[in-house]
Amino acid sequence: MTARVAVLISGSGSNLQALLEACADEAFPAEIVKVVSNRPGVYGLERAAAAGVRTEVIDHKAYEGRAPFEAALRGSLEEAAPDVICLAGFMRVLAADFVRAFEGRMLNIHPSLLPAFRGLHTHRQALEAGVKIAGCTVHVVTPALDDGPIVGQAAVPVLPGDTEDSLAARILKAEHRLYPAALRAFVEKRAAEAEGASLFVV
Repeated sequence: MTARVAVLISGSGSNLQALLEACADEAFPAEIVKVVSNRPGVYGLERAAAAGVRTEVIDHKAYEGRAPFEAALRGSLEEAAPDVICLAGFMRVLAADFVRAFEGRMLNIHPSLLPAFRGLHTHRQALEAGVKIAGCTVHVVTPALDDGPIVGQAAVPVLPGDTEDSLAARILKAEHRLYPAALRAFVEKRAAEAEGASLFVV
């Protein structure tokens, strides 16, 4: 069974592109059924359209506060009926009630080796801490920021003379490899668990 995936974006969608290319393989256990952006006119919407994926813009600026925006976003996602929701550069912090509505099936990619360097400016944090290894993490989204079970990680070296930009570029390449692999692992694990549970249904 192929898992239905919705992707939330806010920008250029380079991680979305990696997921689109993975899902284009018939052997991949997931398909992207909808891409939603909270910002109009971003390049990620063009990437999705070029791949024949349905898109929608739910501009957070058009709503009076977080609650009505998230109500519209939730309605859009429920209409798409995804098995998995992937946050791919989605730059909005989601309220606990929203996260709980999709509990256990929402993934995020974060540009650090969690639990290190949560929040923003992760590359700056890594450089200021003097670490020799940085990287990225795909994790299940929980109400706590950049928390939740880790699905997969990829490490990259921090090189002498690295700047925030050079380290970010190196980590981004790792993200493009990690996210599709983590999505596959997550979907296959859920399928195996569901199959195992069905063996005990009386």
